Amino acid sequence: MRPAEGIQVYLCQGAVDMRKSINGLSTLVEGALGLSPFEPALYVFRNRQRDKVKVLYWEGNGFVVWYKRYEKQRVYWPEPTAEGVTTVTGRELNWLLDGYDLSKLRPHRKLSYASVL
Repeated sequence: MRPAEGIQVYLCQGAVDMRKSINGLSTLVEGALGLSPFEPALYVFRNRQRDKVKVLYWEGNGFVVWYKRYEKQRVYWPEPTAEGVTTVTGRELNWLLDGYDLSKLRPHRKLSYASVL
């Protein structure tokens, strides 16, 4: 269960109590982040020790929560922003879940051309 590249992903900056379930996480999305939990987006949370991650998603007729516990490693988390939430792509979330540090792993920027002549 990994996200597609085109989906909007929001990373919550602060540590979250992993005892929170759907109601608590959706309340955080709406109250603390100022976003709608019903949008077609993923909302990602981590605990203080950075060894647990939860992802909240509205599937059209109900919420889905995805949970990952790291056995030995820790998840890297981007530096906080003034808004309290960081947006990443689905591809970057997959990298994050695989243990990559996003600040050091940057793909080449995409180039756009109108002609080869």
